[in-house]
Amino acid sequence: MALALKSFKQVLRDKEHGWGPFFWVLYLGFFFIEPVVDHVSAKLWALDILAALVFIALYFGIFLLEEPRAVVHIGGMTLLGMLMIPFNGGASTFFIFAGAFVPFVVETQTAAIGCLAAIVSVAAVETYLLHVSGWVMFYAAVFPIVVGGSNIFFAERNRMNRKLRKANEEIENLAKVAERERIARDLHDVLGHTLSVITLKSELACKLIDRDPQQAGKEIREVEQISRQALSDVRDAIRGYRSQGLVAELAQAKTTLETAGLTVQCDAATTVQLPAVQESVLSLAVREAVTNVVRHAQARTCRMRLEQQNGSCRLEIQDDGCGSSNGEGNGLRGMRERVEMLGGTLNRSTEAGTTLTITLPLKEVMPKREGCQK
Repeated sequence: MALALKSFKQVLRDKEHGWGPFFWVLYLGFFFIEPVVDHVSAKLWALDILAALVFIALYFGIFLLEEPRAVVHIGGMTLLGMLMIPFNGGASTFFIFAGAFVPFVVETQTAAIGCLAAIVSVAAVETYLLHVSGWVMFYAAVFPIVVGGSNIFFAERNRMNRKLRKANEEIENLAKVAERERIARDLHDVLGHTLSVITLKSELACKLIDRDPQQAGKEIREVEQISRQALSDVRDAIRGYRSQGLVAELAQAKTTLETAGLTVQCDAATTVQLPAVQESVLSLAVREAVTNVVRHAQARTCRMRLEQQNGSCRLEIQDDGCGSSNGEGNGLRGMRERVEMLGGTLNRSTEAGTTLTITLPLKEVMPKREGCQK
């Protein structure tokens, strides 16, 4: 009983069929018309009931088993029809069921047509040799062609739907992976930059606390403000609305570099008009590049230049520090991925310091922005 209940639930969990199998099996009732009308003996009734029970096992087995075992059940239905049709013309129902299901348990239309032809041939030869009535021959040898032939179309549609669902699931999984990578890159850029500024200002406050307590207090208050902004940035990054614009980012970068003791020159053309997506990517690039300059470059000067050239936007960040030829870290790799996704290029030169050059195509026109002050 427990096994039967488990099988019942398994059939119901099939999203393609639902309750359908429990309604379709009611067509088995045609198998009992002849015994009822002809008032057959108890012995034949027992044989018919036994055949019906075997059929039910084969029938539900099709929904519970995978290929190729389901094909064996189709063969079992065909064999059951061959054995029972001499005693009960209603056994043509078994041939109909076999013809109806065969398109759904094979992988191709060719295989379905071949199996359907075999079922119909067996039924036609047997009913011809037994000299049964024309109606029995029609239901056993002709009707399966009609039902099975139409089901070939529905089976092919089901296969295409399954492939489409599988493709959609793969796309969904890839989208989730891409989103996780995007969040990881964004959090790295946001926190890496902000924590570097906090560290820098904290060190400066420690140096000033004895000789200039007022200035040290100012630096500590700025650390508090930056920390609060960092929390806001993390929340915004999760929502995907983190960027405040390239102009604001360049101005913040200039302040950060000057706080670190660098001489900064910022040349931002007032005629550059950036689409929102490109502006966001360049803002993140500025943030990551400035973080690297503060952390690793040991530079004295830094120059940032933004200009428009031949339908493209070009951002260049150059420092005179100790350029490194080491491989790309997570930040630079994430920056390159964002730029290339928009059809742009990122070049990094480590001769005489480090020069980072990003070129992005301008595909949309956004409102004009003013550049940062030199």
